[in-house]
Amino acid sequence: MREQKIVARFRDGRLVKGTTTNFAPGGDAFLLRPYDGGDPERVNMEDLKAVFFVRDYMGDRGRKDKDYFVDGLPYQGRRVEIHFTDGEVLLGYTPNYNPQMPGFFVFPADPDCNTLKVYAVASAVKEVRLL
Repeated sequence: MREQKIVARFRDGRLVKGTTTNFAPGGDAFLLRPYDGGDPERVNMEDLKAVFFVRDYMGDRGRKDKDYFVDGLPYQGRRVEIHFTDGEVLLGYTPNYNPQMPGFFVFPADPDCNTLKVYAVASAVKEVRLL
């Protein structure tokens, strides 16, 4: 499996930037190698809010992501608005939302944002609105 750049967002507010090669949706844990060169860390899914798969670690703090859907783009899946228990709201597309599963992928509505996709941990989600 290829190395993927991720930002692991924990329920306690921490975030860890790094790479993983063994992330599996629905798995119990995965290894995260911090981007600053620290030792790999085992990340338990139950401790997470979400895993953000990113283009780069810095992003653009001054950029405002679109908060609407762009018509005419080749997205697959349902349009959704995800409300996390910490108050964050994510707008995107999900190909596989099932409330009985431990988590699901969401592709951001803004195709130009730094986030490629998000794995939302279901127990950290307050509400999913199908749009």
